[in-house]
Amino acid sequence: MQPEQAPYQWATEEAHIVADTAPRPLRADAQRNRDRLLAVAVRAFSEDGPDVTLDAIAKEAGVGIGTLYRHFPTREALVEAAYRNELDRLCDSARQLLAAAPAEEALRTWMDNFVDYLAAKRGMGEALKAVIASGGNPFAHSRDRLTGAVGALLDAGAAEGALRGDVDAGDVVTALSGICLATGTPEQRDQAGRLIDLLVAGLRRYPAPTA
Repeated sequence: MQPEQAPYQWATEEAHIVADTAPRPLRADAQRNRDRLLAVAVRAFSEDGPDVTLDAIAKEAGVGIGTLYRHFPTREALVEAAYRNELDRLCDSARQLLAAAPAEEALRTWMDNFVDYLAAKRGMGEALKAVIASGGNPFAHSRDRLTGAVGALLDAGAAEGALRGDVDAGDVVTALSGICLATGTPEQRDQAGRLIDLLVAGLRRYPAPTA
């Protein structure tokens, strides 16, 4: 019988396992290739449909098909990564916008970006359905990420005194999604902007009326 290991030995071994299995950062050139592939994939699946070939995507991205497969071993992996990359870009932009502009302006810009995000998601619809049919779930955590981004914008606006502090971020995401669904064509983009302006107006904090 082998001697029982001390607790600190278990912890040390677990740390080595985590270090060995954690994904390593990509080299700069590999990251650029991955970013180009994702950008091309979003455009291709949105505009050309789910049957666009991976060879065509690799060629447009300026890489070989072997490079594509090293990053994304299956079509479904590429579709899911492309969708999640768009979601991450949208949600991460909230902090960047707040660093560059007042909260209300940052929120309004973010909402425009949300319209573009949903347009890409709608265009990728058939490709995303194939991912779901294969057992994937590209939408896992999407709602939490979106409400977190909107919550940060609302909190900043409330702290500045520009926006109400009693609004649920999930309600704003639902309202914004409804606007996008009701104005889902490029020809309705101006109308979507006007409706978003009305939504933002409802989020403003106005001075209390005097008696």
